[in-house]
Amino acid sequence: MSDLSIVSVETTVLDVPLVRPHKFATTSMDAQPILLVGITTGGGVTGYGEGVVPGGPWWGGESVETMQAIVERYIVPVLLGRRVDEITGIMADIERVVASARFAKAAVDVALHDAWARCLGVPVHTLLGGAFRSSVDVTWALGSAPVEEIIAEAQEKIADRKHFSFKLKMGALDPAADTARVLRVTEALAGQAGVRVDVNARWDRLTALRYLPKLADGGVELIEQPTPGQQLEVLAELNALLPIPVMADESVHTPHDALEVARRGAADVIAVKTTKCGGLRRSREVVAVARAAGLACHGATSIEGPIGTAASIHFACAEPGIDFGTELFGPLLFSEELLQEPLSYADGQVHLPTGPGLGVELNMDAVKRWTRN
Repeated sequence: MSDLSIVSVETTVLDVPLVRPHKFATTSMDAQPILLVGITTGGGVTGYGEGVVPGGPWWGGESVETMQAIVERYIVPVLLGRRVDEITGIMADIERVVASARFAKAAVDVALHDAWARCLGVPVHTLLGGAFRSSVDVTWALGSAPVEEIIAEAQEKIADRKHFSFKLKMGALDPAADTARVLRVTEALAGQAGVRVDVNARWDRLTALRYLPKLADGGVELIEQPTPGQQLEVLAELNALLPIPVMADESVHTPHDALEVARRGAADVIAVKTTKCGGLRRSREVVAVARAAGLACHGATSIEGPIGTAASIHFACAEPGIDFGTELFGPLLFSEELLQEPLSYADGQVHLPTGPGLGVELNMDAVKRWTRN
């Protein structure tokens, strides 16, 4: 086995353009910033992880700029000289130096897993107990274009057998107009595909009580985080009221958050992002709590690039608790491929990469092209 000691850590910020603007409740983006973290061993093996947030610091308080500063100034000194197979000890030591900052920690966690697995010549999922499936379902997020264009986009995806489940963002428009817009889409896709919505925690209790039942009656199959993340009592009230599942996203970052959601009956499904949870190991803890409570878990996305997405695919294929599909579509939104060989999407699913580590290789020319100056 090659030398496992960490000899260098490199961070690079990329700004990768998207094929179309991607809208959230409070912002929109036409490029995705990515913090690429490379950890290199004494044996010359490099593992990569991504620091990615969905559209900037509005979501969880982190950005690629804060992540880069935290990694370079506070985390790198913890890493240098350690072995890449000391992930548990390394991450515990990082916790003593840096509170929260889970997106930054996730980049380091994934890079360590990638490097260790490459040193062993095995895929990352082996370090997680091994894959029990080779692909997972992928929901596609529809854009903020006029309704007719959204419906046409969805029907094209269905006809091409690319996706059979769709998500619409809500919360940026007047609630009545927003609800009417979604119901036009659900009506057009009825019998062809499932439609779910994500309000990104932007509605208050009264707005949610007024409009969520209309969405459920109109054929929406799932409501994601309609109200602020801290208001678990409101989420529990809505979950008890609605005949369709409620999914908690902004409400769950940690295993304790998952425990509180379960205790209060605040959701039926938990959105598990390997990014917001702080990496692969912490994500396993979140899923374990959810499974013990009988809650389903969804493999959610922060619009990761191919490195972060590959990590989440390995996680989802090795974790039976990810039992409510995924939305690991991030690389499909990018206007340029960052890998030498793209991830494989077909028949409504994304397939597990093969090969050592994450099973993907960066196209360094593309990385250089989009590196921030």
